[in-house]
Amino acid sequence: MDEKKKQSKPGKKQNVRIEVALPEGVAASVAGNILTIKGPKGEVARELKQKNVSVKVDGQKIILETKRFTKKDKKMAYSLTAHAKNMIKGTTQAHEYILKICAGHFPMTVAVADNKLSVKNFLGEKIPRVLPLKEGASVKIDGQLIHITSTSKEIAGQVAAGIEQLTRRPGFDTRVFQDGIYIINKDGKELK
Repeated sequence: MDEKKKQSKPGKKQNVRIEVALPEGVAASVAGNILTIKGPKGEVARELKQKNVSVKVDGQKIILETKRFTKKDKKMAYSLTAHAKNMIKGTTQAHEYILKICAGHFPMTVAVADNKLSVKNFLGEKIPRVLPLKEGASVKIDGQLIHITSTSKEIAGQVAAGIEQLTRRPGFDTRVFQDGIYIINKDGKELK
């Protein structure tokens, strides 16, 4: 993904123009404030609502431009560029979060059915803990690992955080009570 900055002469106030190239097989369109990107893995739409940053699609490029010269507007242009790159990555590769099931005291049973994730026998509890899953996320359980994939990075992250919070035990010492489900990989970044 190419990123080009076209700026005026040094020493003068500079406007920011950022171009993000679209890979082959990926198409983008803008309708109002909503940027939609379609690719081989699916489609992602996001509202990019900033009054001082304009978003356009020109052929195989997404162009973000601000004509104001404040630091805040430049930061917003670069933030929207990062969102566009995440959307492109999601439609070509999909975002994946990996969680690990840790059960030291009581064996936990984790299952996905009817768009809900349920955790049974968490620390010996009789009533299972249930989390309704968001649309657009695919959750698969592989032994002690849970794989979450989605074209939207935000949806994948929210589902992963929801699962982690489902087994949270406030008021208990985490050095002793280590049972739970924990995020170990955030979209390719290992957590230690």
